[in-house]
Amino acid sequence: MSETASRSSAQHTLDAVAHFQKAFDAQDVDAIMAAMTPDCVFEDTSPPDGTRHVGADAVRAAWAALFTGSPDGAFSTEEVIAAGDRVVARWRYAWGDGHVRGVDVFTVRDGLVAEKLAYVKG
Repeated sequence: MSETASRSSAQHTLDAVAHFQKAFDAQDVDAIMAAMTPDCVFEDTSPPDGTRHVGADAVRAAWAALFTGSPDGAFSTEEVIAAGDRVVARWRYAWGDGHVRGVDVFTVRDGLVAEKLAYVKG
């Protein structure tokens, strides 16, 4: 693959995650799901190993529960790195007087997020 094609592929991967993140920041579950594949996977940060949500219905329910349970919570992205069909995003999640930091590992397929694996510090 040429350097130009590689950069173009990385940009498409970054664009897919940026589209997802915009919907996520707006807490728009319909737009989030439109940015994900029908067979999507989301692994949340619940201890000890996270819960794995598989398929659009399960992932939609996980997003709805997150936003309902923490309507004032806000993610801010600290860094985004693309590698092929993967994106790693470092983030900070703040609520009230608390916060936590973590990392998401995304897999992009056909311009949509197919997988979002979330990891948290502490």
